[in-house]
Amino acid sequence: MAKTQITLALNGRQVEALVEPRTLLIHFLREQMLLTGAHIGCETSHCGACTVDMDGKSVKSCTVFAVQAEGAQIATVEGLAAPDGTLHALQEGFAEMHGLQCGFCTPGMLMRAQRLLQENPDPSEAEIRMGISGNLCRCTGYQNIVKAIRYAADKMNAAQKEAAE
Repeated sequence: MAKTQITLALNGRQVEALVEPRTLLIHFLREQMLLTGAHIGCETSHCGACTVDMDGKSVKSCTVFAVQAEGAQIATVEGLAAPDGTLHALQEGFAEMHGLQCGFCTPGMLMRAQRLLQENPDPSEAEIRMGISGNLCRCTGYQNIVKAIRYAADKMNAAQKEAAE
């Protein structure tokens, strides 16, 4: 099958690659870009383990063709921490508040939570639960995930308030 060249921004850096038109974004990220943070779960868009950020929206990368990402800005869990390795407030929150167990859902959950907090920096518990409702976790019962996202929101809001003063 003929390959198509795509160019996109991946975690802030420009990437060019040849892909088969039928290649899913999740497979492109994992197999060609070697970014294995996003997980292949259900392959039907139900679980959210493959969630990445594409042009400012959460997308389930198992339902997007890589060619559809042409010219897009893609962020994966590998791009969440600062370049110096400092954890993002969400990563810290998941660790501090025990928001993970097996970790399979965590990359998608982190990426969805990041988008949620960008859209709503101070969500209520109900808004957090609604915001992550497309991402499934089989281990935690969500209580500590909600606490972790709230922890991150509080930390991010405090840092923003401090920077404004």
